[in-house]
Amino acid sequence: MGAGYAPIAPGTAGAAVGALLLAAWTWVTGDPLPTLPLALACLISLLLGVWVTDQLEPQWGKDPSRVVIDEVLGMWITMLFVPLTALNLLLGFILFRLFGIWKPLGVRRLEAVPGGWGVMLDDLLAGIYANLSLQVLLYFL
Repeated sequence: MGAGYAPIAPGTAGAAVGALLLAAWTWVTGDPLPTLPLALACLISLLLGVWVTDQLEPQWGKDPSRVVIDEVLGMWITMLFVPLTALNLLLGFILFRLFGIWKPLGVRRLEAVPGGWGVMLDDLLAGIYANLSLQVLLYFL
């Protein structure tokens, strides 16, 4: 959708696209995307992202910033099993970007995995950390 061509912070733009797609689904249908279809979308995004990145790395270099499907995946993972409200989506976006930039607890190490898997897995784990953090935050609120 062109988010990877954002002149500043293309990863954040990619995550925003992921959040906006979830919000758009909810706005159009009146219901949040059910967990099973969202989980399936995550799996398809993971596999597609690995393939696309493997195809583009020879021309665009390792972990090309123009490829942001990894950020979309991370945002969707963040929102799995979370009630889709505007506040939760905003909190999830902030948490995912924090974990995606900070890269704690093995996230940075996953970048070393070769090819598209390394590109996708670090954001997948950042999304898992953001999801768990959001679940804990929502439990105590």
